[in-house]
Amino acid sequence: MKQLGSIMSSEIAQTPKVFEAILQNSSAFDEVKNVLVEQNIQSVLILARGTSDNAAHYLKYLIETQIGLPVGLTSPSSVTIYNAQLKYKNTLVIAISQSGQSPDLVHFATAAREAHAYVIAMTNDDSSPLATIAHNHFSLLAGPELAVAATKSYNAQLLVSYLLVCAWTNRTVNKAQIISEAERLSSDENLVSHAVAQSSRNNETVILGRGFAYPNAREAALKIQETCKVSVQGLSTADYLHGPISALTVDTQVFIVAPFHLPVESIIEATNKIRKTVDRIFWIGNGGTPQGSDIVLMGSRCDDEIISTLVDAIVLQRFALEFSVAAGFDPDAPEGLSKVTLTH
Repeated sequence: MKQLGSIMSSEIAQTPKVFEAILQNSSAFDEVKNVLVEQNIQSVLILARGTSDNAAHYLKYLIETQIGLPVGLTSPSSVTIYNAQLKYKNTLVIAISQSGQSPDLVHFATAAREAHAYVIAMTNDDSSPLATIAHNHFSLLAGPELAVAATKSYNAQLLVSYLLVCAWTNRTVNKAQIISEAERLSSDENLVSHAVAQSSRNNETVILGRGFAYPNAREAALKIQETCKVSVQGLSTADYLHGPISALTVDTQVFIVAPFHLPVESIIEATNKIRKTVDRIFWIGNGGTPQGSDIVLMGSRCDDEIISTLVDAIVLQRFALEFSVAAGFDPDAPEGLSKVTLTH
């Protein structure tokens, strides 16, 4: 009899090997090293859906903070529904997709290239439509991903995004540390067990993050919704204070994504206000400010917040997996979902 979540568990555990494959292939980024200058890029748009859209937010923060170019997220329906005529000269469009097959993403990428955009794609299928359309394609090298909830492919998208920006900024990559920290988290059988035991599907769950932590907060919320059949909010701590905090109760389970080296001042206002209502905060990562009965899901200890974030994705995925199994669900095949979502 198949063990619940065995496929998802196996795929999360493959992350260090996926990272190793990508890092061994890092010279592939040399061919786009000068593309921003050669194409006179003035702005960047990122094309993605679902889990890949959360990776897109990570890439957005990377480009904005490390390069300073304006970055937006595309609206595929502007083309697929409203037939907008794009004017994308001097624009870089980066398409992120596990399958590279969703018709609306393919349609938009095609229209963007015809509108003189320079198109880069990252997918897990070198022969996918998105890979074929792009001027440059970067393989996620994640191998077949069978569980419906994307895990290793999301982690690969974060790393490929990081290496892409490193190529543009001549940043040195600590390859050994990324792999070793991913191996350490993946091999820890008790990584999330205490947090899972202290959590309940019956209580509202809110997952918050700021800056580079925000994409993982969104992804953690999505993974729990996909695998545990509960509604979860994934928000910026700043946005949370602009209204949603009014719904906070003493029973709300608040998770704050806090990678190592997170600027503590970025979340102080939110944590102070949250503590006025709840007695306990769950922290994902080693960059938080735990107190009293708080529970910490220990993350990586990388050189900076940026790479700590991409390695810590393993922690939130393990929590979603084990939280789902504890509730008697099979996270490998959540009801109502399929691996490839073909939106139009």
